[in-house]
Amino acid sequence: MSGEIRLKLDPERIEEMPMVDLAFEILKTANEPMYYRDLIQEIGRIRGFSEEKINEVIAQIYTEINIDGRFACVGSNVWGLKRWYPVDRSEDPSLGASRPRIINDDDEEEEDLYGDEEEAYVTDEEDYDLYDEDGEDLYDEADDEADVDEEVPIDDEELDEPDLEVDDELEPEVEDEFEDDADDLDAEDEEDV
Repeated sequence: MSGEIRLKLDPERIEEMPMVDLAFEILKTANEPMYYRDLIQEIGRIRGFSEEKINEVIAQIYTEINIDGRFACVGSNVWGLKRWYPVDRSEDPSLGASRPRIINDDDEEEEDLYGDEEEAYVTDEEDYDLYDEDGEDLYDEADDEADVDEEVPIDDEELDEPDLEVDDELEPEVEDEFEDDADDLDAEDEEDV
């Protein structure tokens, strides 16, 4: 570290300020990257922390700096401000200026998993010539003709209908209706001729 850093902040404000913001102010004032241990020592000095208190908060501050987008680790635990290090962006119009191309390696694995199953399905446009393991046709149009129902002899006993009780006596009104209907049908048949 090059020496003591003097912040242009009120002591009250320094006490109320989150430690990650204090780290930002220290780096901004120093205007150069610092080793993490030196940055923590400077935060402790400004806040008046003991060595024991610094060791208690060292992991918390490291996590906060890691998450905060204003900081950049420039190697070997040396930290600086991200704005000091411009990011190269390619302006390829085919990819779009603001969107990175995302490649999902899992896609290729999924294709391999389902490739064999998809080949086994037959669509309407494809022939239905499927083959078994020996290369013989599993389906043949000649099989359709052979599948025609064959005549099967049926016992006369199977055809016997159960005896139904027939009521020979119908009511006179019903008999008259049947006779009238029969006469009407006969008359219609004669008209058609």
